[in-house]
Amino acid sequence: MRYDLAIFDFDGTLADSKDWFFGSLNEVAHRFGFRQTTPEEREELRRLGTREIVRRLRVPLWRMPGIARHMRQRASEDIAAIRLFPGIPEALNSLRQRGAALAVVSSNSENNVRRVLGTDLAGQVGFYGCGSSLFGKAVRLRQAMKRTGSTPARTICIGDESRDIEAAQAVSAASAAVTWGYALPEALRRLGPTVVLEAVEEIAALGLDGRARPLP
Repeated sequence: MRYDLAIFDFDGTLADSKDWFFGSLNEVAHRFGFRQTTPEEREELRRLGTREIVRRLRVPLWRMPGIARHMRQRASEDIAAIRLFPGIPEALNSLRQRGAALAVVSSNSENNVRRVLGTDLAGQVGFYGCGSSLFGKAVRLRQAMKRTGSTPARTICIGDESRDIEAAQAVSAASAAVTWGYALPEALRRLGPTVVLEAVEEIAALGLDGRARPLP
């Protein structure tokens, strides 16, 4: 058996946007009425799951759609500050050459994702499930599998936050947690992902033959 579909989160997984995000956080907190943070507090938040972060910051749930729209707009305006992690183009091209379909499921906009990927790499992605709500990724994962004709057993979802792992588990797909994004490895390991990736180069060998590397 092999994985036929690799579904990627974008921010913190493919794109190195952590510094940009944290640099924008207090302005967004002031605008939308949730708690501002210090650099030390923001580092502590990386140890928590997404739902706990929302609770800690006292984010008004009814304002979350507006916050997401604002962040997508800010990202569009600052797109030059957001770049792919080194090695991502080579890793994605390697997966495609080995026959895997690629998808991106993100709360960011498709336009922003395509601009950062660049024309050639964006053209390798067969499905974009962008603009998803903070906890709405499972729906987009199912859409990606349906569009590409894959099944949960033949799909692996790659992300850097607890909500990415939880969404993969909700649709019974395999999950790969990356350690170079927003959440610290300890926060991701607690959720029991299928694999943990510690370097971008490991994406290219992501168990597409069905032999995913187990957790150490």
